[in-house]
Amino acid sequence: METNLVIEGFKFMGLGMATVFSFLIIMIIAMNVMSIIIHKFFPEPQAKDTSSANNANENKKVIAAITAAVKYHREG
Repeated sequence: METNLVIEGFKFMGLGMATVFSFLIIMIIAMNVMSIIIHKFFPEPQAKDTSSANNANENKKVIAAITAAVKYHREG
């Protein structure tokens, strides 16, 4: 009885790749279903209405912090 080991190797490779592919597809579907369920029962809280002046002040603080960090990094 002559068996071609190359053909058998390709068969096992195909079987393994199909198994992994199937597992990944099932995992993606399960994660999407879990995400839908989580968002349905635990919705994200709505952001509070803040004034644009407060946001502008906060943005200026962030810009100042980034500028200081870049300057500190360049000076070494």
